[in-house]
Amino acid sequence: MKSVLISGASVAGPALAYWLDRHGFAVTIVERAPAPRAGGQAIDIRGVALDVVDRMGLLGPLRQVRTQMRGMSMVDGDGNELMRSTEHTISSGRLDSDDIEVLREDLTAMLYERTSGTVEYLFGDSIATLEQDDRGVRVTFERGAPRTFDLVVGADGLHSTVRRLAFGPEEQFIHHLGTYLSVYTMENFLGLQDWQVWFRDGDLGGGVYPARNNTELRVNLGFVAGPIAYDHRDLDAQRRLLAERYAAMRWEVPKLLDGMWKASDFYFDAMAQIKLDSWSRGRVTLLGDAGYCASPLSGQGTSLALVGAYLLAAELAAADGAHPAAFAGYERRMRPFVTVNQALATQNPGGPASEESVDRAKRAIRLDG
Repeated sequence: MKSVLISGASVAGPALAYWLDRHGFAVTIVERAPAPRAGGQAIDIRGVALDVVDRMGLLGPLRQVRTQMRGMSMVDGDGNELMRSTEHTISSGRLDSDDIEVLREDLTAMLYERTSGTVEYLFGDSIATLEQDDRGVRVTFERGAPRTFDLVVGADGLHSTVRRLAFGPEEQFIHHLGTYLSVYTMENFLGLQDWQVWFRDGDLGGGVYPARNNTELRVNLGFVAGPIAYDHRDLDAQRRLLAERYAAMRWEVPKLLDGMWKASDFYFDAMAQIKLDSWSRGRVTLLGDAGYCASPLSGQGTSLALVGAYLLAAELAAADGAHPAAFAGYERRMRPFVTVNQALATQNPGGPASEESVDRAKRAIRLDG
């Protein structure tokens, strides 16, 4: 039985674990966080990715927990309404679409539930070193004892440790898109009822929408800027950066900033894409954002993770674990899909891609053959 270590327990990692376990591989997931991560923004599952979750038996459960937005408003810096729509929202697109918008934590919880019984999870740890030879990959961990695996998969996001160890510094592969985004949860002090409110004032903007039966707000704050040097693990420094940027903002922004300091699920990062000439080095390969982040601006990061996980597992199964052929097949099938979906993030700077482009991109691959 081939052993596979996956770094990252968000979406891509557990989705791959599910399929590899079904194909008879022995799977271990290592995750820096002490438990499955809570919080996060609403995410979209579109096109072919719907077929993947259907094959996992998750399509029905995900439809039951999908967001239930009635529409959205856009306001100016003083809170004056500029427009409203009951046909689409910024976060999910058209409200009459067959695509699904869910909270990220709901999807990750379902994936964890489906895999935790047969997949080994190592929470509160991370990979320190990787050393490959003809027999496998020797892995040392920050906390646990060293182990050897047949294969290692980096599904550990934009700032992937596996990618850095196996391919080189992040700076070689990251392409900034000139925008930064923060997401966090706070109480629904606005009393929004299944309704989104978005605002923009110059290079600053954001949006709020309710969750959990309108008891919470998911807050999005974003601004336009070139590359900024910051520690992506120093959350208080990131909060200070946002507080300084938004200090002069009006409307309800001061209250949103107060909530930011109390949020336990605070997230901040650059909107960026990852581009590599190859996603594999020997017995190590990359999946999802670690290998081909399209950024939240594309609206397709989750779908790329789910489809990539399905195809990587299918290729490994078809090759009976022979990784050179499997990794080559995975990349041959997946790369054109990644290219067209990454393009969604840059097609319309400052706004979403066209509905026609999204419709083409989300179905631009076949799962079988």
